[in-house]
Amino acid sequence: MLELGGQTPPETDLIKDVSEADFMAEVIEASQTVPVIVDFWAPWCGPCKTLIPAIEAAVTKAKGAVKLAKVNVDEAQMIAGQLRVQSVPTVYAFWQGQPIDGFQGALPPSELDAFIARVITAAGGDTSGGLDEAIAAAEEMLEEGSVADAAQTFAAILEEDPQNAAAYGGMVRSYIALDDLEQAEAILNGAPAEISNAPELEAAHAQLELAKQAADAGPVGELQAAVDATPDDHQARFDLAQALHASGQTQEAVDQLLELFRRDREWNDDAARQQLFTLFDALKPNDPIVLNGRRKLSSMIFA
Repeated sequence: MLELGGQTPPETDLIKDVSEADFMAEVIEASQTVPVIVDFWAPWCGPCKTLIPAIEAAVTKAKGAVKLAKVNVDEAQMIAGQLRVQSVPTVYAFWQGQPIDGFQGALPPSELDAFIARVITAAGGDTSGGLDEAIAAAEEMLEEGSVADAAQTFAAILEEDPQNAAAYGGMVRSYIALDDLEQAEAILNGAPAEISNAPELEAAHAQLELAKQAADAGPVGELQAAVDATPDDHQARFDLAQALHASGQTQEAVDQLLELFRRDREWNDDAARQQLFTLFDALKPNDPIVLNGRRKLSSMIFA
């Protein structure tokens, strides 16, 4: 198994300029034991100048789990032709002498990290550090809006580790972001029983429930007007909280639910408190909204 971590090999061992003369040794033969990323570039290529330092940084960060071979296509036209490199930059990942993945053009750092993590995983890389890096990269892609790429990365992680709760949670959240709630629910229901109570899956379940509610949420303005007109209309206040969350106003949603709990904590079988817990579970435990909301709720419960 390839392992991430430990001391990083000298950069001269990880990153090399490779010519046609040593391509066989530095790529084909070297990839028998460690994946080799090959960056086909040219001195006149603008995007290449952006990609090279970024991919060098990503390879260095992998601490020996992959190597980088930089090939100047102007000086290695035969190899570029054999591999059908039609534009630069073009990047291929080799494992045991064969290309297993690749892309064209410059990518942002998060997608480079995800690409390298997928390569490490495909080559049977370390199932702790390597997958942790892949998960972190996929989460960053999800936050940046590259949802399909994030889902693909989470899926690759699950192929390597079918009981990875973080990857299952990430897959569910990816399909929620794609507005495919049916598929998100199918993935959640298909998670192994051993990890069904993992925090990552509980958070994904909470987010799925909130997404379903959002689909039926009413207009914020109308609900706010109803609450302002009749402050003791608990259903309107509850609906307002759902609509506020659906529109991205999570703090305001929490405030409305706390007010509802203050007015009638037992309304509708403790619905306000249960909804607050769903909101809290969907957020990160250290989110200020969660910390402050739990504190305020506790002070009401134990007052």
